[in-house]
Amino acid sequence: MNFDPKEFRRALGNFATGVTVVTAQDANGNKVGVTANSFNSVSLDPPLVLWSLAKSSGSYQVFEHSEHFAVNILAADQIDLSNHFAKPSDDKFAEIDFDLGVGNSPILKNTTACFQCEKYQVIDGGDHWIMLGKVVAFDHVGRSPLLYVQGSYAGAIPFTGASSNQNVTPSSPYERLNNNAFYLMNKVLQKVQENYLPKQSSTGLNTSEARLLLILSDGKDVGLEELKNLVTIPDTDVDSGLERLTQTGLITDTLTLTTKGQDMAERLWDIAEKQQDDIFGQFNDGEYENFKQLMQRVLKQLP
Repeated sequence: MNFDPKEFRRALGNFATGVTVVTAQDANGNKVGVTANSFNSVSLDPPLVLWSLAKSSGSYQVFEHSEHFAVNILAADQIDLSNHFAKPSDDKFAEIDFDLGVGNSPILKNTTACFQCEKYQVIDGGDHWIMLGKVVAFDHVGRSPLLYVQGSYAGAIPFTGASSNQNVTPSSPYERLNNNAFYLMNKVLQKVQENYLPKQSSTGLNTSEARLLLILSDGKDVGLEELKNLVTIPDTDVDSGLERLTQTGLITDTLTLTTKGQDMAERLWDIAEKQQDDIFGQFNDGEYENFKQLMQRVLKQLP
């Protein structure tokens, strides 16, 4: 079948995954760690998991000669750790806090879960090696996991209630639940995302591409490194996002918006502002300002 591999990758990006750092150490003490979102469970009996590694990866030799590896599932506040292990480095563990697990595989601290595996099978999977592991030890603490979708990091927001259209009022059934501020914030965020994301997607841009275009439209002379620091997007997806924005004629090679790009950015801003008006249009100026100040106070109190 003949199709664009970049568009194929972009289409696959609509499937949300978790984010892991897979680690190993060979008999000579060489340690490797790679960021991967290809992790999945395979079997409960025996307990098998898998992930895949590009054949072009310089880390493969260590994984090949190691009898064990560890899958560290990252928590939502570990974006920096994900980005760190996604970049080439002579010593990725130089300033990283870790312990050694089964087979001396590095175990990262404060992750939401970790699976220590005995290498079970390596399967040829096109341009990747599919690594199957038999779980010999695991632990989990239930921290909110880091997610990855449409080229961008995301957080898990559990849906509250059987239906997103459920009427939430203090007088409705389950009064204690519907008077809980945490429940209400989750419900509001769920509804906002359900309404906003399809409108953003109607532009033909995915989440990371839209975010990149909005930032470029809002700042002047934004360089590549500054752009990467401004967005919570893996470097590889910043590069692929900018490549697509260039190919579709929205930006130039110098990260400047074209006329078409300016029109698209205005469309995105209009969608965001319309969403804001739909939500807050019923509030007067005083109520709206009080709401923003309250949210700012809440943010300052959070760790």
